[in-house]
Amino acid sequence: MIRTDFKGCFGDIRLDKRGMQLHAQLFSNATRSIQAMASSRAEQKAFYRFLRNEKTSEQKIIDWLTGMCGRRVADKVVLSIQDTTEINLSSHTGRLQPASGLGGLDDAQCTGFKLHPSFVVDAYTCFPIGFSDIRIWHRDPETGSKKERNYMRQPIEDKESYKWADSSANSKIVLSKAKAVIIVQDREGDIFSQFVTVPDDKTFLLIRSRVNRIIAGQEEKLWDALSAAEPSGRYELYIPADSHSKRPARNAVMEVRVKGAILPCPPNDKVNCQKTVPVYAIEAREIGVEHAEPVLWRLLTTWPIEGLEDALLAIEWYTWRWLIEELFRVLKKECYDIEGSELESGWAIRKLTVVMLDTIVKLMQMHIAYNCAEGEDPEAGMVFTPEQQQCLAVIEQKVSGNTEKLKNPFAIGQLKWAVWVIARLGGWKGYSSQRKPGMTTLLRGLEKFSLLYEGYNLMDEDVGTR
Repeated sequence: MIRTDFKGCFGDIRLDKRGMQLHAQLFSNATRSIQAMASSRAEQKAFYRFLRNEKTSEQKIIDWLTGMCGRRVADKVVLSIQDTTEINLSSHTGRLQPASGLGGLDDAQCTGFKLHPSFVVDAYTCFPIGFSDIRIWHRDPETGSKKERNYMRQPIEDKESYKWADSSANSKIVLSKAKAVIIVQDREGDIFSQFVTVPDDKTFLLIRSRVNRIIAGQEEKLWDALSAAEPSGRYELYIPADSHSKRPARNAVMEVRVKGAILPCPPNDKVNCQKTVPVYAIEAREIGVEHAEPVLWRLLTTWPIEGLEDALLAIEWYTWRWLIEELFRVLKKECYDIEGSELESGWAIRKLTVVMLDTIVKLMQMHIAYNCAEGEDPEAGMVFTPEQQQCLAVIEQKVSGNTEKLKNPFAIGQLKWAVWVIARLGGWKGYSSQRKPGMTTLLRGLEKFSLLYEGYNLMDEDVGTR
């Protein structure tokens, strides 16, 4: 598979090459285990040395990946979707090295680190591009509780919540070549200072409202004024079943309201106390529901909202937060299970996490490419080398059926075409009536393809020596 090109990243050709090999093995094998992914004992030891080497620092890898993302977004309208997760390593604290980049989590009894990526996707196709920022940190065991730190009086720069504004500022720099950038955040990002410092003529915020704020010059608060506004229109939203809450699937009818407002600085913000910010507030409220908790989203955005069409686009962008939730799920549970890593150094696990994030982007590119509309087809070269595509063409002949229904419907060279072949290797039947191939199917297919490609290369070498 295409390896992320680390050439020049570490200032050492050998380390650059080893980083590319680690990335390729992660992509082909989807495992947390260095022992399982390495093709030999020597390669296993080399990967361990790479992850322990001070020259291959976490920040160098992050800077390299975000730099690549910045070059890919030229003249595009993109979303930078932020969220936070915890990597909980408590299940094997007995063998983790002390003072190696780990600390307490939200549950103070647990050990691990925090991860806050800014995941960049095309705003009109949903196609993953990369990361505009990746923040990783651990809590110092000596840091007291919020009460002990007098949290409410702490400067915003000293709080963990500053990650939202700091990541937004970093993303602005990294994505400077983009045509427009919309930064998407959940409720935690509803921080007034962000609305002051982040937006400009091509950088916009789209954040779920956390606080019922005062409107400048009015007694009525924002949520109340928004709920009282005339509806702009309605749309249908499919809500899938939830086995945990025993909620059945349903088609929700959502009513949309929009209101422009000027928000004054909150009383506790001494830095921005004389400032106000203009925003558009959007409410999407489920109506006509009787036996379930109705869906209610209130969003704040600096993206211009001129009518229902603009509001629906902003709502759709916000719902694309599922992409970063999927990213976390693949990282922590379904495929890579980073929390089960056998590595003993927290710093090494953190580095491995960053490399895994980039491999997961390529997996998601394959998954989402299959759903891209006609005319929005990414090329197979985004993920596969020309030689790998030649091998895929040979395999395609073997996995295609005898009827048109079981033949690859996509043109050679499209990423969809390559995904179809990989999915067939992963056990997908290929019928158009069947569910589209999922991540697990693609990973199974990639593992098989990796072995077949090795044999394909050996055959070529053998033929070439005759």
